[in-house]
Amino acid sequence: MTINFRRLGAAGIAVAALAGWAQPSAALDFTNAAYIQVASTNTSIPVGHLDFCRQRPGECMPNSDVESAVTLNETNWQQLVSINAHFNQTIIPVTDQELYQVEEFWTYPTSGYGDCEDFVLAKRRALIEAGWPVSTLLISVVRQTDGSGHAVLMVRTDRGDLVLDNQDGAIRLWNETPYQYLKRQTQANAGQWVDMLDDRTTIVAAN
Repeated sequence: MTINFRRLGAAGIAVAALAGWAQPSAALDFTNAAYIQVASTNTSIPVGHLDFCRQRPGECMPNSDVESAVTLNETNWQQLVSINAHFNQTIIPVTDQELYQVEEFWTYPTSGYGDCEDFVLAKRRALIEAGWPVSTLLISVVRQTDGSGHAVLMVRTDRGDLVLDNQDGAIRLWNETPYQYLKRQTQANAGQWVDMLDDRTTIVAAN
């Protein structure tokens, strides 16, 4: 069955019809271009996330129930759009240096201010609290076109890997964003990371 998702112009979210994305869950093919491929072995954990896990070990544990992908429907799609828009609109972006006087500090934006990782953590927690499987909500590190690092939340669904980004109000497939994808959490363990195999031609400016 084809699910038609409408454009929510008032919320500033570009919503595409999903018929042309990956096939529904009954015939999932994770080699489809809508899904990013990953390495077979784990990689290093970002320093900021390692410190976060030391402070909150309960949030960085193996996932007892690994769901490969969320099946999107009208209800949970609207939930995804709403949560993404809420944090993009209510958190004021500032750097860790400005806020904490350190180069890197991952935490929840309880003060109403935060950088990209803080947006990601807040969205991820809200989706978990709403019942989304932890194994489908993956913190991801990317490189921007100017060469600088950035973090987004990748949500693995039956229609592809969707990206929630504080720099873009639209929820897009990973391969429709301008980033080079570097590494993300594994689906099996929130405290482990894996390299992403982004073989697209990406133009990255020199620092």
